[in-house]
Amino acid sequence: MPTIDEELDRKSHLYSLIMPVMNQFLPNLQNGKGMYFLFVKSESKTPSGLPARPVLTSYYKSRHFARARAANDPYTNYTSPTETILCNDTHQSMYSQLLCGLVLRHEVLRVGAVFASGFIRAIKFFENNWTSLCKDVRNGTVDHRIVTDPVVRLAVSRVLVGPNPGLADFLERECRRDDTSSSPSWRGIIPRVWSNCKYIDVIVTGAMSQYIPAIDHYGGGSLPLVCSMYASSECYFGLNLNPLCNPDEVLYTLVPTMAYFEFLPVDRFVEKEIKLVDLVDVKLGQEYELVVTTYAGLYRYRVGDVLRVGGFKNKAPQFTFVCRKNVVLSIDSDKTDEVELQTAVTRAAVQHLAPLGASLVEYTSYAETSNVPGHYVLFWEIDNGVMIERSSSTVSESCLAVEEGLNSVYRQGRVWDSSIGPLEIRVVESGTFDAIMDHAVTELGASINQYKTPRCVKRGPIFEMLNSRVVSSHFSPRLPKWAP
Repeated sequence: MPTIDEELDRKSHLYSLIMPVMNQFLPNLQNGKGMYFLFVKSESKTPSGLPARPVLTSYYKSRHFARARAANDPYTNYTSPTETILCNDTHQSMYSQLLCGLVLRHEVLRVGAVFASGFIRAIKFFENNWTSLCKDVRNGTVDHRIVTDPVVRLAVSRVLVGPNPGLADFLERECRRDDTSSSPSWRGIIPRVWSNCKYIDVIVTGAMSQYIPAIDHYGGGSLPLVCSMYASSECYFGLNLNPLCNPDEVLYTLVPTMAYFEFLPVDRFVEKEIKLVDLVDVKLGQEYELVVTTYAGLYRYRVGDVLRVGGFKNKAPQFTFVCRKNVVLSIDSDKTDEVELQTAVTRAAVQHLAPLGASLVEYTSYAETSNVPGHYVLFWEIDNGVMIERSSSTVSESCLAVEEGLNSVYRQGRVWDSSIGPLEIRVVESGTFDAIMDHAVTELGASINQYKTPRCVKRGPIFEMLNSRVVSSHFSPRLPKWAP
């Protein structure tokens, strides 16, 4: 997406509005810090030599971010030193940010990450590495085997100050609390360790809603989940003026100086006759596809988000996020639409099944997020499955072929920061998708003439039916190709 320097001024302005809004509901947040897990990703250059990088990486490396941190801006008053955020090694960055957050735990009034998936990964990382973290807290050191970057080590050392055996003892007690139970659990670990924390700031709308149960688990059900702002790579849009509302009641108020906003009514969309609606003309209860014209050069660009007008703040319309148009799978910042998935699956089947005299009868997909990192699951019904079972590597290579056919954001998540796990194909027995259609027709009242196999499923009867008929499971054997 094209951007210009002054666009960062607008984004910084929007960030500066978040704390005043939050202070209306939770006063004195400026008296503490935020423990946010923020990371940069890889950069590249266009053929003409322009830098190309993720929008947040661009912001974290900008003078705007550095200036805000130097000025002790309340929004960017984080426990993480800037050096730990800018560390290119995700493992070192995560460890360092957690270590600083633990040492400064009494100052932490809010915790979060950009996406819910990233926050879950951070807490899971804590769960898997707490013994090393406690050792460093006790000794006042930074494990040189984990954090090898000297710049990061120096920045973290300034936070540690010295040994803290009392804090280490406390952390060990909390981390071991459930070890003797029949089902060890870290339920409520966030308020137990960061006892002054008032809320969890993460995006849990849209595809990220699948992580709400996991966040509630770690938050003990006592901390509100706050979706503070609405933004995308193309443009930053607006704020949630009622941040303590339930996640399914979030309404965003667009800031009209961020871009020129127009709206495409989704129920009246005709390809040959597009009638766009201005911000002041949207109707309560109507759903629209968001269209933006940005200062950086996008003209009437269809973002792909479907919004519903849920109310008004004075005369300003407020929108609830309905869905990302055509997106079927998402684990982290990746977004895979139906056409892209279809193309990747078809190509993999042609490459690996056809040479063995087999073919793909039908398929669907599922975003598996019960483990960290989450991963894509494809349910495949294969004609001549017996032949395929004789060569298990065929399906594993098919997994890799599908991954190779997905977009660069997905492959970056697999290769760069391991935010997405290996793709899995679960082969189901013959007749499975016929049984699913029968269920849809007889139990759900679907028309047999209009029935279409869902390309993505969620937990429920259809998912359980698919899982009950799995005959084998296969994972991608190696990382897909990706280069910055």
